[in-house]
Amino acid sequence: MTATFLPAEKRVLCRAADIAEGTSKAFPPAPGAFFGLFAIRHAGRILVYLNSCPHIGVPLNWSGDDFLTRDRAHIICATHGAEFFIATGRCFSGPCIGDHLEPIIAEIKNGFLLVPHDAGRAD
Repeated sequence: MTATFLPAEKRVLCRAADIAEGTSKAFPPAPGAFFGLFAIRHAGRILVYLNSCPHIGVPLNWSGDDFLTRDRAHIICATHGAEFFIATGRCFSGPCIGDHLEPIIAEIKNGFLLVPHDAGRAD
């Protein structure tokens, strides 16, 4: 997906319309980055987080775009069941209680979901 209107410091994840309310979507790491990202549309907003559990650094999903509990009320780590509030990324259940998912600054421009080009790099 190319978009000539974008500055070099931005990366296009997808069209914002590709993420329906109450769903999540996974994205691979950017070139040179270690961690992938995931986005969730919640309460009309799209939130983007680093796809890394704060407990042991594993991806939160086992496969595909599945990051949410069955009732779609929270984010869940598939490895050990830690649960996180969608709006804040704070863990409230599991081995990393009180820790937070790493939020990624995102914006929607011309219908595209954009993040910094280096989002997910391990520094």
